[in-house]
Amino acid sequence: MLSKLPSGVSIVVKSSSSAVKEVWRRILSELEDNNFGSEDIFAIHLGLEEAFINAVKHGNKYDTDKKVTINYSITPDEVEIFMTDEGQGFDPDLVPDPRYGDNIYKLGGRGLFLARAYMDLTEFNQRGNCIRMVRFNSEKPGTKAKRPIRR
Repeated sequence: MLSKLPSGVSIVVKSSSSAVKEVWRRILSELEDNNFGSEDIFAIHLGLEEAFINAVKHGNKYDTDKKVTINYSITPDEVEIFMTDEGQGFDPDLVPDPRYGDNIYKLGGRGLFLARAYMDLTEFNQRGNCIRMVRFNSEKPGTKAKRPIRR
């Protein structure tokens, strides 16, 4: 179950793949201000982009009348992002692992896997239309270690 939304920034954008660029510019600036390194910035960018594409494509079904809401908080220790679409939701445990069987050859189906692999924590609300992602700043001594890939 998800924890409360972070006290930080809330952005609502239209359900369009290109809208993630506006969100990323804002977050990137704050990550740099909080001394996140290039590996962390890459990981956060990838997780954010994959989750956003999934929200637009699978959650909102490319309906530009629907919105994606991003709530985030950035501290020198971590970034926490909640992303919510207006879709019906899904069960993330039913998404096939792209590393096995016929899934290896599919063109899509890697977004959730990548978000889980590059973020230190990913979890969903019960409905399955909101993802929480956390990445700890690896540049800071004493931050939590990167967790292994799930599955």
